Amino acid sequence: MPGGNIVLSCILLMVVLFTRAIAEDGNRLWLRYERIANPKVLEAYSEQLRVMILPGDSPTLAVVRSELRQGLSGLLGRNLAEVAGIAGRGGIVVGTPSSSDFVAALNWEPTLKPLGAEGYVIRTVNQGGVRHIVIASEGETGLLYGTFHFLRLLQLQEDIEALAIAERPRLQQRLLNHWDNPDGSIERGYAGRSLWKWDELPDQTDPRYADYARANASVGINGTVLNNVNSKPEHLNGDYLRKTAVLAGVFRPYGIRVYLAANFACPEKLGGLSTSDPQDPSVRKWWKDKADEIYAIIPDFGGFLVKANSEGLPGPQDFGRTHADGANMLAEALLPHGGTVIWRAFVYADPKSDRDRAKRAYAEFKPLDGKFAKNVFVQVKNGPVDFQPREPFHPLFGGLRKTPVMAELQITQEYMGWSTHLVYLAPMWKEFFDSDTYASARGSSVAEILASGPKTGIAGVANTGDSRNWCGHDFAQANWYAFGRLAWNSKLTAEQVADEWVRMTWGNDPVLVATLVKMMLGSWAACVDYEMPLGLHHIMDDAHYGPKPSRVNKGNPDFSAVHYHKADAAGIGFDRGRTGSDAVSQYAPAVRDRFDDINTCPPVLLLWFHHPDWDHRMATGNTVWEELCCRYNSGVDYVKGMQQAWEGVRGRVDEERFQAVRKRLADQVGHSTKWRDTCVRYFQSINHRQLPGYLLTP
Repeated sequence: MPGGNIVLSCILLMVVLFTRAIAEDGNRLWLRYERIANPKVLEAYSEQLRVMILPGDSPTLAVVRSELRQGLSGLLGRNLAEVAGIAGRGGIVVGTPSSSDFVAALNWEPTLKPLGAEGYVIRTVNQGGVRHIVIASEGETGLLYGTFHFLRLLQLQEDIEALAIAERPRLQQRLLNHWDNPDGSIERGYAGRSLWKWDELPDQTDPRYADYARANASVGINGTVLNNVNSKPEHLNGDYLRKTAVLAGVFRPYGIRVYLAANFACPEKLGGLSTSDPQDPSVRKWWKDKADEIYAIIPDFGGFLVKANSEGLPGPQDFGRTHADGANMLAEALLPHGGTVIWRAFVYADPKSDRDRAKRAYAEFKPLDGKFAKNVFVQVKNGPVDFQPREPFHPLFGGLRKTPVMAELQITQEYMGWSTHLVYLAPMWKEFFDSDTYASARGSSVAEILASGPKTGIAGVANTGDSRNWCGHDFAQANWYAFGRLAWNSKLTAEQVADEWVRMTWGNDPVLVATLVKMMLGSWAACVDYEMPLGLHHIMDDAHYGPKPSRVNKGNPDFSAVHYHKADAAGIGFDRGRTGSDAVSQYAPAVRDRFDDINTCPPVLLLWFHHPDWDHRMATGNTVWEELCCRYNSGVDYVKGMQQAWEGVRGRVDEERFQAVRKRLADQVGHSTKWRDTCVRYFQSINHRQLPGYLLTP
């Protein structure tokens, strides 16, 4: 009947709409809290988690309560009762010694105090034959971090019968740097437009602001720089400060402080002064007044991030002053308020000063070691050129012995296929953290240097945007997650972090987990191979996306690919040994000697430090030319293998995200092939050697 058909059509439409409404789009990140499917695990958890005693109602404690309610109800499929006392009923207790009588009675202060306000303890406690799980900390932020840790254990379906966990972050300041602009665009952003809707603030707040803060808190990120390091002066005017204050208010309960990138010329461009000379009294007063204004609006403001005398931005050198002079002026203005100056070491002066860009930051900052104020960080990129797919560690790690150094990593994939390519970056960061600087007999790894001293920190250039899945690629979320986890504890392995993220984001199916973790762990090495293997670097196009090894910039060799690979009929590579640019001498003697000797230099950095003959025989038995071709081809083969592996998990993941990743992998196969073919053919046109059979076009 016609009426029946209409009813049936309506029902079908409702089903479709409902299905679309609950379809996975990546928006929940790793905080999905899906009901536990394993009946044995669910029964065990349900037996141990009967009731909750939660702390008071401060903004942070309200977040703790909300997260536990949401997490436990989702994972267990039921709500836990909140009670004042749990005698005879096992459950979960959350509190500080001052907010919880139960916690205070445990007398855990000797354990909690060394962990600080961000550290926490999670322990199983038996009292009167009843088992309780206690999350305790000296501070409310520690309770929040402990709560997320506990919920992570449940998501991973870990045994919680006898918990004995005590954690604190290895680094004090763990920041995201957003390269977001006032107009909503993002420099090096590949996931849509900025999360910050400046045109709506301060009157309207997007719900995603709290979602963003919640995701960061779940991995221990405690600070965010809201605007681009290529900053506009307007970000420090009154209107923008009031907008920033609203964001700071949203983030504060999650333990996150806001920072702003500051344009060094603000006294002139914003304040109307005739100079921005850091030694000028009127300039110093302007910055002090600006700091007072900021802290009156945002009492817990974190401080300034500054890019100065770099890529055309103004700085103290415009007035014959040093980086230390500029940083210390700002530090003086922030010090009474507890603020921090983060001064970037990403500088590369006129190439006439030294033809090797890799040396210039060290040359400028090493002589200033010990001359920065106590509330200044020098922020140093992981490598000495610019976030290349693989670089040696920057010589300023270990080179600056008297100055707090903050590492700068890039989460967004500027040089590694943007949000098109699946590239898991934790293995790269682990290689960086584990690199031994030989700066001292003990504790000389980059990770140990970062964690030593009275001030410690790390920053990651964010990969978020207003895309529904936050990062443009569902697997790019793993890099946001991994940055937070490794910033908290760099001793975690890349595999541990990948396993956590996969289980929380995609599910606990063992076949699925094993497949995805394997794909991820080899993806960075594959990207290096199909883009710039064996230490090649900076041979991309102007957009930093595709290959262009032939690129020449006659006005500035810093932007010429041929300047970096130096391929000629005899060989390939940039000689940075003692007979070349001598960049190796910026490292400690043990590192210098290892890099300087072509026989001990790591093969993956061979062409970074040396210019070997094409026929130089490597440890693999291949010549340099054969090895280069082999690496390019193996990188492409790995991507094809990921594509095949992904097809094998169809049905084990939701169809919407399956199709989204499937399309990205198809694009990655095509783009990696373009990298291989373009580079190999270009280098062959120079050395005139035969291509291996597997690269010959049929």
